[in-house]
Amino acid sequence: MALAAVTYAVLLGAGIALIVSMSDEHAVARGIVSYAVSALAGIGAFGAAVVIRRRDLATFGLRRVAWKWLLLGAGLGVCAYLLNIVVAYAYVHISGDTSNPQGDYRAAAGGGALSFALTILFGAIATPIGEELVFRGVLANALGRYGPWVAVITSSAIFALVHGMNIILPIAFVVGATSALLLRKTGSVWPGICVHAVNNGISVLVPALVALSAT
Repeated sequence: MALAAVTYAVLLGAGIALIVSMSDEHAVARGIVSYAVSALAGIGAFGAAVVIRRRDLATFGLRRVAWKWLLLGAGLGVCAYLLNIVVAYAYVHISGDTSNPQGDYRAAAGGGALSFALTILFGAIATPIGEELVFRGVLANALGRYGPWVAVITSSAIFALVHGMNIILPIAFVVGATSALLLRKTGSVWPGICVHAVNNGISVLVPALVALSAT
């Protein structure tokens, strides 16, 4: 767990440095790179944990699971997206703050066919896989020795904090907790990946459709 954390922090830090160096004129590219960094940091950290522990991948939750759990995960991903809309509306209504911390992601999603394809690849496929492998497959599983609720709450809180102190934090916690609970129930990370992938996928698709309708 410690090696995964260090690896994740190093890769994420390097990625953030690259993102910060990109100007606002390159918001589309910055959004794609942001998703790629999230994906590669998670996959890299998971890879480091696997190499040092040298255990069967099933130990990390990479095991087959019944289709009903995957479908449940997909349905919960839709619920997470809808909750995101409610939270965003309430936040703007209460605070008056209309800034969007995921503006680059939206720009990438609506930046054309190639940009959309790359955003789907990194945002709706690679990022959910990478983040679920490290935050659930490594972190939640490792914390399981202290009890199921410690594993669920702690891994979800860390996952949320990694997304920053902004409007995304509560939704990230919900997605993390949902995925962690599914991991506890099934022993597999795949239902949680479905939650994450559907939530992110809709978040990519909606801005792309809005941009398309505006042309």
